[in-house]
Amino acid sequence: MQHLKLSWEERVESLKAGLLSAGSAALIFPLIALLNDFLVSRYPSVSMNYWISGAIALFAGFLFGVTYRYIIREDENSHLKSGAVLAFGLVRGLAQVEMGIANQSAVIPIVSYAVESILLFAIARLVLDWGMSLGWIQRFKG
Repeated sequence: MQHLKLSWEERVESLKAGLLSAGSAALIFPLIALLNDFLVSRYPSVSMNYWISGAIALFAGFLFGVTYRYIIREDENSHLKSGAVLAFGLVRGLAQVEMGIANQSAVIPIVSYAVESILLFAIARLVLDWGMSLGWIQRFKG
């Protein structure tokens, strides 16, 4: 098995991708959370601590950005890009679904939180693709 040694330039590009993705998550999370609360306000649901959820979204956004850069490399495969969004969105969203089921919440808020997660990473993907198209972030060449 060949060991891949990353250069400092590659690490910096990954850091930039992570920060851009985390920034998009930090900006969009409050809007999505407010919309989500509006949509599910008539259903009893798990109370949400926005600071903790926001911090988790920020961290997940950072990890998504770093990972997304490595996943897509120099490939223009839309299935690969969408798969990355769904993988991250479903992992975060299904964890929220599991927590909602454990707390016996109504179904609509549970589904709403899962959709929120997918939307969060879809927007981060668009921001990352935009950043790469402008040359702010270089694609992984490994």
